[in-house]
Amino acid sequence: MSAVLLIARRELSAHLRTMSGFIIAAAVLLVDGILFNAFALGAQQDKHSAEVLSDFFYYSSGTTMIAAVFLSMRLLAEERQNGTLVLLTSSPVRDREIILGKFFSAFAFLAMVTLATAFMPALIMVNGKLSIGQVAAGYLGLLLLGSAALAIGTLGSTLARSQVLAAILSGAMLVGLIVVWLLAAVSERPLNDVFLALALWGRHFPPFQAGVINLRDVAYYLLVTYFALFAATRVLEARRWQ
Repeated sequence: MSAVLLIARRELSAHLRTMSGFIIAAAVLLVDGILFNAFALGAQQDKHSAEVLSDFFYYSSGTTMIAAVFLSMRLLAEERQNGTLVLLTSSPVRDREIILGKFFSAFAFLAMVTLATAFMPALIMVNGKLSIGQVAAGYLGLLLLGSAALAIGTLGSTLARSQVLAAILSGAMLVGLIVVWLLAAVSERPLNDVFLALALWGRHFPPFQAGVINLRDVAYYLLVTYFALFAATRVLEARRWQ
């Protein structure tokens, strides 16, 4: 078994054994359920099923990003905080294997929590119809968004010396990428197109809400994930030589 899978399995079991993992999962399910019931199902009784489903993915995208921050803050920062990062980096594994193993473990846990919310869209069938295509596209969007947020969080965890600082750095980077679309409103072309293209949520996630999968949006989230993990690997390599 490769080093990446060994690290991922070890970290995933840690997520499933520790209280923090269950707290994050319970919080995501609770908040998603409250938001879905209060704003998606109960806001307007004359909503179409597609609108209710779109609202569900809208609110779930926020909880997914927040969960990604809390899951990723412990990946490398906890190792540094406990003094075990030196042991990990001195073991016969590459830096990218460490980063990928920890990232995949957090992504697997986040995916399980995200897919555990599938019963909520199913409730739409009580009084309406459910579009399987929109459900599949919405959950694909949530997983891609969660992947990008986790990768950014992994970078923040690599940079920070404590879990709290990792959460702050990761949150700041995520918020910066989310609100960058606001700069498009006060800038001229071609800068406004650049700002819109860089926005983590405003331009790339709404199509998934509506059940539309664009290759551009898929590529964007995969590229953000790749570059954030690449940067995290370079930071870890730089710290090895300090």
